[in-house]
Amino acid sequence: MKLRLLYHGHCFDGVASAAVFTRFYRAHVDSAADIHYGGLIHRPGALFDEAMFDGDENAIVDFKYSASDRLTWWFDHHQSAFLSPEDEAHFYADRESGRKFWDPVSKSCTEFIAEVARERFGFHDDALRPLVHWAHIIDGALYESAAQVVELAAPALQLMQVIESVPGDDFNEWIIRELTTRPLDEVAEDTEVQRRFQPILAQHRAALDIIRRKSVYARGVVQFDLVEEGFEGFNKFIPYDVHPETTYSVAVTRGAERSKISVGSNPFSPHPRRHNIASICERYGGGGHAVVGAVSMGVNDVERAREVAREIVAELSEGRDS
Repeated sequence: MKLRLLYHGHCFDGVASAAVFTRFYRAHVDSAADIHYGGLIHRPGALFDEAMFDGDENAIVDFKYSASDRLTWWFDHHQSAFLSPEDEAHFYADRESGRKFWDPVSKSCTEFIAEVARERFGFHDDALRPLVHWAHIIDGALYESAAQVVELAAPALQLMQVIESVPGDDFNEWIIRELTTRPLDEVAEDTEVQRRFQPILAQHRAALDIIRRKSVYARGVVQFDLVEEGFEGFNKFIPYDVHPETTYSVAVTRGAERSKISVGSNPFSPHPRRHNIASICERYGGGGHAVVGAVSMGVNDVERAREVAREIVAELSEGRDS
């Protein structure tokens, strides 16, 4: 039997969710299943087409809901899980399959899958504990400090950086398959991972220098633009390490497939978060969590992305004197 497993691409929680679901599926459903993976990213326009669901069974983990009749398994924990009210109604109308689950309170989808697999299906694998633990920390931003993430000393954080930065889906697929058979730290310290990590580390340090130089802080928000420098992404905790006084960060980047506004909140801020970031991003066609979110636009829509970023900065700054 063929399982098509679609996951949130270039995301530690998405990759870890795919690995945990794979272990669960092989133990609970079909140990000999032929599993094919596919990474999904948020982008303007339609996120799904029926051709994606080419398995005998089809699953999505850590990504938005599809109302396709071919979708047989779904797990997500994002507030912005549904593309439309119709999709949300379709999800709630599914009372027969018992295979579609949503919990916007869970810190990570990996943890959510592990809990549902244990409580609903009696599946538990203690070997997955470190992977679930680190997905909880990484996706929940439950770090000891911003410096911990920026320094990237822990093997799991090095693997996170590779997952987020390596181009294409092939190597992340390799990581998923390795995580189903090997411990997290062993995979993170593998020669193939470290060979890719070293140039990513050099780029990370370059991004740190640029953000330190270009970022502007005012009234509770740090903002910066990395379009001209060609950075498609960056370590989201750099702005909080550079400006520990900030409550929020807003950044504009551009990659091969999209322009992006990244919006986050500083878990170590001396001031409380007053805004739901997912709700703000949803107004511009994006989404995420209450504490972090993003808006994707066309690759040539940089000026519109910059305009939206300014509007978001103004909203987050409102009512702040310093």
